[in-house]
Amino acid sequence: MMKIVISDPKTGRSYQTEIGKDKETALVGLKIGDALDGGAVGAAGYKLLTTGGSDKDGFPMRKDLKGGRKAHLLLSGGVGFKPRTHGERRRKSVRGNLITDQTVQLNTKITEWGQAKLEELFPPKPKEEKKK
Repeated sequence: MMKIVISDPKTGRSYQTEIGKDKETALVGLKIGDALDGGAVGAAGYKLLTTGGSDKDGFPMRKDLKGGRKAHLLLSGGVGFKPRTHGERRRKSVRGNLITDQTVQLNTKITEWGQAKLEELFPPKPKEEKKK
């Protein structure tokens, strides 16, 4: 199962859905920045742009790291590390820009809108009450 997060730049809202292993194979091999058809994730008529994601261990994907490998990079900012002081650098583990079978979450944004509204395609789930 792969989670797909679809962001709508017009409204600022995001929608989440899950796709099965059979549809997941259509996404494997794409890179961050590639366009994909919304029909593959249940949003027929929409065009989506991949913007990021994370792997099964929670490591974020970086656009500037080629391939689907995991690496331990010295980062000074950007995806995977937010420096606390000016000039701080740290070695962090990140995943490459290629979508593989290790990817569990994929972030996308809409570039072309379809006929149906996203609220109809992905209805919000009812919130569960917290027990005290």
